[in-house]
Amino acid sequence: MRVVHVVEALEGGVYTYFKDLSTFFGNEEIAKTATTAIIYSGHRNGVNPTQIKADFSPNVPLVHISMVREIAPFQDLKSILKLRKELKKINPDVIHLHSSKAGVLGRIAYFFLFRKKKIFYTPHGYAFLRTDISNSSKKLYAGIEKNFQRFFGGTIVACGDTEFEIAQKIGPSKLIRNGVDISEIRRHFLPHQNTKLTIGIVGRITAARNPKLFNEIALRFPDYNFLWIGDGELNPFITAPNIKVTGWILDKNTVFKNLNSIDIYLQTSLWEGLPIAVLEAMVLEKPIIATNIIGNKDVVVHNQTGFLFDEIEKLNDYFKVLSDEKNRISFGKNALKRCEDLFDKNKNFKQLLELYQK
Repeated sequence: MRVVHVVEALEGGVYTYFKDLSTFFGNEEIAKTATTAIIYSGHRNGVNPTQIKADFSPNVPLVHISMVREIAPFQDLKSILKLRKELKKINPDVIHLHSSKAGVLGRIAYFFLFRKKKIFYTPHGYAFLRTDISNSSKKLYAGIEKNFQRFFGGTIVACGDTEFEIAQKIGPSKLIRNGVDISEIRRHFLPHQNTKLTIGIVGRITAARNPKLFNEIALRFPDYNFLWIGDGELNPFITAPNIKVTGWILDKNTVFKNLNSIDIYLQTSLWEGLPIAVLEAMVLEKPIIATNIIGNKDVVVHNQTGFLFDEIEKLNDYFKVLSDEKNRISFGKNALKRCEDLFDKNKNFKQLLELYQK
């Protein structure tokens, strides 16, 4: 069985997802059952093909095709033609499309193959749930999702529970949660305690991560230290004197070292699919405080692995609870257990393989 994955947004958590996917499906035993290729776009943020080749399994061929996030008719047509050419060359039995844009371009390219294939599509956070776009844009994206599903068919593979609930209203759907490499992340776990409570986040400083809210929280709690592991175009919104920004870190080991150094993980996202960085923090036994949105609420169990909040005023109580080391340890162990039960990438990729084989 030949499987090809097509992804436009190869960055952040999706990058980690695909790195782990290539490791799992690049395994020699798995490859006897399913050979895998990845077609990706390096358009966003100057994704480095050299770095990708170093991070991904050598047993999984990589094909670079330029795709852009927003609607761009001329560029989209070029991408469709290139996709069709590569799909024809690979001649896969299974085509799995990832992210909204690849879902559109990939299904059109597949249509012009004039050959029946198994089609799967994972939104990794529906575009119509973004809060940085107008209502008319949201309606447009929602219409595209529904009409493309109706016309081209295929199975939606949701990466989180709430995404699955939404997907079921659009078309045939399955739930296979995102997962992380638990054994690899656990190598970086070291118990420690900071002299001053330290709260951190991992990711690009973009609208989706809501740096304004992160900054507002830091200003509200001047007695705590805050750490943003990453960088991004909205860095100027980070002005609080008790926030440290690490800058870009390409080495994942260094990311985990920084992540292990915090006491509480704070996810201030405006929208999510199912956040990989939160899972990584949970594996390192960090209690999570997160905005009560799709994706976050599929990971965090309120008052068990952390807290979900709608109003910033609630944080006074939550930080008070988690300022006690015993509570942080208890919440952290619950978080690790939840990841072991639901978000182990090996278990979840096995489910994906079984889905392909049906």
